[in-house]
Amino acid sequence: ITALGWGVGTCSDTSQACPWKPPHSAPYVSSWHAVIVDGHSVEELCKAFGQAKHQPTAIIAKTFKGRGITGVEDKESWHGKPLPKNMAEQTIQEIYSLIQSKKKILATPPQEDAPSVDIANIRMPTPPSYKVGDKIATRKAYGQALAKLGHASDRVIALDGDTKNSTFSELFKKEHPDRFIECYIAEQNMVSIAVGCATRNRTVPFCSTFAAFYTRAFDQIRMAAISESNINLCGSHCGVSIGEDGPSQMALEDLAMFRSVPMCTVFYPSDGIATEKAVELAANTKGICFIRTSRPENAIIYNNNEDFQVGQAKVVLKSKDDQVTVIGAGVTLHEALAAAELLKKEKISIRVLDLFTIKPLDRKLILDSARATKGRILTVEDHYKEGGIGEAVSAAVVGEPGVTVTRLAVNNVPRSGKPAELLKMFGIDKDAIVQAVKGLVSKA
Repeated sequence: ITALGWGVGTCSDTSQACPWKPPHSAPYVSSWHAVIVDGHSVEELCKAFGQAKHQPTAIIAKTFKGRGITGVEDKESWHGKPLPKNMAEQTIQEIYSLIQSKKKILATPPQEDAPSVDIANIRMPTPPSYKVGDKIATRKAYGQALAKLGHASDRVIALDGDTKNSTFSELFKKEHPDRFIECYIAEQNMVSIAVGCATRNRTVPFCSTFAAFYTRAFDQIRMAAISESNINLCGSHCGVSIGEDGPSQMALEDLAMFRSVPMCTVFYPSDGIATEKAVELAANTKGICFIRTSRPENAIIYNNNEDFQVGQAKVVLKSKDDQVTVIGAGVTLHEALAAAELLKKEKISIRVLDLFTIKPLDRKLILDSARATKGRILTVEDHYKEGGIGEAVSAAVVGEPGVTVTRLAVNNVPRSGKPAELLKMFGIDKDAIVQAVKGLVSKA
């Protein structure tokens, strides 16, 4: 903890930056042990690190930017600026003059005494056990899958932001209580803890909270990507389909956010079996993985032995007479299947694709399906238009002759309501799909 960033003195007057009154400062509350040191003193810092044992410890290190540099120490307008050559040479000489011994001191490398662990190839102990047609929310399937995966390896851990009864990570807690970390409503801290737990490949962490709440932790997520950390993040309650909870709880920007993260794999399972497979794949995938789960209960559409792979979409419905390729995921995939039944009565056939992973996309299957349906693609998503499935598919097929993409997405700030009402209100339900398909076919 430094003085900077606590008030008006961030880049200028450090005397106003932090009130140095230990009895009234936050670390003294509860069971924290606070140590105040001169942040420029290696000796004081080492002593403070030695005190960081057996209880939470906050080291309050008072520092000054540019310490020891004449004309720069604790002065304004030097942030991010290199020293001019003459000042740099003078500063180097000043630093050399502070060296007390010419003897080279080499630190002894730490000895690795932690037991070896193996987190490679973690597989579910048993296959899925769902029945086609049974209904389950993918958020619940996530909790069940994670609890099951916990039996495959004691290095699988779960973290949650005080939403465990909604994300169903509580199922993991019930079966593996010593490997569950309650992080409360502190999403930034939760992601940071996960990164720490994943360090040196010691554990396979799975975080969970409402997908919308990861926006609070985006700084930690992007830094985790820069650090090439291997963490898994599950975001539930995505889209307007969560219903009555209203727009503050609806994740409508999460796909855009996670698609922008380097080396991030984005899973969007559409039923319980796909969710279980996503959890297993995420545990064995390098980099950051995001699993987007939904609140509504939807039917199981896959068989228990269905094979899923990262970057591999599924053709859920097809015929030789298909006229439009409809691409969905999660809730909208089920709306697409319902729309197909309505369109069949009017002798219009559509091909329905389940993306499974939004990043990476199965570009080949998308193009093959488009070419088989006269180049017509319709995407449907429970997400804002910007940065979502429609834009991802459009980017994948751009420049392909004869291929066009029409997009249905949430186009305004939503409201509270019943899930079916909101899907209809924002034009991403089965009726909206029927009308969009008819419009595309009529242009032939």
